[in-house]
Amino acid sequence: MYNGSVKKNMELFKDEKYSDLSTRELFDAYEKDKCREIRNEIVNRNLYIAELLAKKYVGRGIEFEDIFQVASLALILAVERFDVSKGFEFSSFATPTIIGEIKRHFRDKGWAIKVPRKTQELSMKINETRNKLEQEMGSVPKVEDIANYLNCTSEEVMEAIEASQLFSIRSLDLLKENKDRDSEMSFIEILGKEDENFSNIENRDFIERFIEKLNDVEKKILIGRFYKGKTQVVIARELDLSQMTISRIEKKILSKLKEDYKKTVDL
Repeated sequence: MYNGSVKKNMELFKDEKYSDLSTRELFDAYEKDKCREIRNEIVNRNLYIAELLAKKYVGRGIEFEDIFQVASLALILAVERFDVSKGFEFSSFATPTIIGEIKRHFRDKGWAIKVPRKTQELSMKINETRNKLEQEMGSVPKVEDIANYLNCTSEEVMEAIEASQLFSIRSLDLLKENKDRDSEMSFIEILGKEDENFSNIENRDFIERFIEKLNDVEKKILIGRFYKGKTQVVIARELDLSQMTISRIEKKILSKLKEDYKKTVDL
């Protein structure tokens, strides 16, 4: 249940002197002098409409208290606009006004990522249609059923359903119950992260393929220098070559390695 702050605030304006008047009589009186006390009395009597309509939108990413506040402000707007002389019931006039304001609030405030207005509206229609068809069919409707009911394509329905996942974003610090440990964990602790071993495997595979393309002397220099930690002097002695030659070949190997690696990254 919501904490009822909006409702409690409105109840502070109740005035017993209007208790004997009907809603129509209150509207007649308000039409004459626009007295705020009378308006507040009308709002208090009809606040249940805002509450009922707000409850229909619970669980869609916005807190009930926020929805109820929007609905209550829309109720006040409906009171201001209502023309009692036309003979309509106030509830019939107020309901579409309140629903319109709630839907506008969802479109403007509810989406965490910008989504086309047409898709937003279709997403809300899908939720209503799904519930209606489920009651009529006695089972969960298929995408095709919803598409046929709304006179749109299955692709448009799927796009709107996927877009509805963007309605709200959960904080990675939000706590989630961890049944295995009998404790709570944040979503960031649950989410997978890139395994460093994947990079190691990719790099090792690249090096092995690179070494296969080298000649025997180049292989001995590369392995001796970077795998066995030998100096150029020691390798030069083992291969019966000058240190200058070893240095030149090493630079050539590293230059090739950089070129091959750049080609791999650019793919």
